[in-house]
Amino acid sequence: MTEGIIIAIISGLCVAIPNILVLIFNNKKNTDIITYRINELDKKVHEHNQLIDRMYKAEKEISVIKEKIKWVIKCMIR
Repeated sequence: MTEGIIIAIISGLCVAIPNILVLIFNNKKNTDIITYRINELDKKVHEHNQLIDRMYKAEKEISVIKEKIKWVIKCMIR
């Protein structure tokens, strides 16, 4: 009876240990992929934010230029 238990334990370990190793490897691989994708998204968000900042500055400059044009036209009419 004890031989049967020992064989069952050994057989179970032969199945469990490789499964645990595969799970650990796959988990590491998935974590690396997720980390990479998050870093790529961070880069895209940073680029987008820079674009928003540049557009805000450009709109501000356009507004100033429009006011100057209005002033020049007003001066020319007088």
